[in-house]
Amino acid sequence: MFGADIRSSSVETLITVASETLDRMKIRQNVRHWASKQALTMPVVGDRMNDWLVDKHTDIFLGRADPDRREERRAHLDDFFDATMDTYVAALEDGHTEAEAREITHVQANFDFFNHGWTEMMEFPSDELDDHYERHRDFFERYDITIDDPLGAFVPADGVADAPSTPEKLDDPEHPYAEGGFADDVYVETADGELMVGGEDEPENVSVDEAPGVDAPDGPK
Repeated sequence: MFGADIRSSSVETLITVASETLDRMKIRQNVRHWASKQALTMPVVGDRMNDWLVDKHTDIFLGRADPDRREERRAHLDDFFDATMDTYVAALEDGHTEAEAREITHVQANFDFFNHGWTEMMEFPSDELDDHYERHRDFFERYDITIDDPLGAFVPADGVADAPSTPEKLDDPEHPYAEGGFADDVYVETADGELMVGGEDEPENVSVDEAPGVDAPDGPK
């Protein structure tokens, strides 16, 4: 979920960072994620962290889309990812681990991509949609989230900007950035490259200053 600021990167770099940072549905977890969690839930800096994360996620996923389709999807993705930051905080408050909370937001995004026929942006194949929903069913039902309504109770008061769909891609979906087989649990790749189920315990003495972008003059961007 978290990584370097890539708004000014080339398309090739966007795609590379997307695969390295998001790594399909194997969630990466290191000190930056813990620090970003702290920053996101703090007064003042939380708003800046929120905006930085939204920009980063929008750029990463637009890097997977056809170049002719990117800008027409930007406003929608900005609004959608902004709403999922509220999902993330709610999941943490409900007792989910950092990795679980972050994965829940990615599942929401993949529901939205599927509904729009943006299969090239998906992190897991469309035939695993139900599996990912079932694993987080309790949380999703609590907040009225469904595959057809990915934001549920987290829909912003002003709604989410529309964007053109590509439903024809659902007839023969291509998932160049998706990898199946990770729908039965939360899979986390640690800073040491170890793949583990469930994620690590939050380390002690993590400084919010280690969150990406916090040391910039105006905070995260």
